[in-house]
Amino acid sequence: MRIQLAQRSEADELLGRSPLALLVGMLLDQQIPMEWAFTGPYTISQRLGRDLTAQEIASYDPEAFVALLAEKPAVHRYPKSMAGRVQQLAAYLVEHYDGQPEKIWAGVADGKELLKRLMALPGYGKQKAQIFLALLGKQLGVQPSGWREAAGLYGEEGSHRSVADVVDADSLSLVRATKQEAKQAAKSR
Repeated sequence: MRIQLAQRSEADELLGRSPLALLVGMLLDQQIPMEWAFTGPYTISQRLGRDLTAQEIASYDPEAFVALLAEKPAVHRYPKSMAGRVQQLAAYLVEHYDGQPEKIWAGVADGKELLKRLMALPGYGKQKAQIFLALLGKQLGVQPSGWREAAGLYGEEGSHRSVADVVDADSLSLVRATKQEAKQAAKSR
């Protein structure tokens, strides 16, 4: 299945072939539109002139990396804090997974273990980890036993709760509608 989270073919192509880009996009997916977040890894790679590697990001001069993300158009609404988070994520991947994010899910025993590994990533709380786990299961075929249960509501088949369920423009509209309904329900309580 082709990733379509950025809704831009060149950015989505990068997300589909680079686990690091997908992890970074998920990290950036807060307080900005999903498409902007998932275009971020493509923008960073274009500014670097090559695909992202955890080693390069982790060792990049922090001030220069902030400047890279802040360059117009900015990669995120908060380029300074997000640059730091992206570098922390990259450093963690270098230290624990030899800079290869796919090792997070390769050979994992079950969904609980995968969720635990994802929650250990800098910038990934339980909800973000569950959404990413659902994305791995639903769109990339990473389906260790119990993955749906570990992903919680995000793992439900046929749901439209998160980026894990976005496969085209129509499903993106459904996810946005579901989020609006949830916000309205929360306000009326």
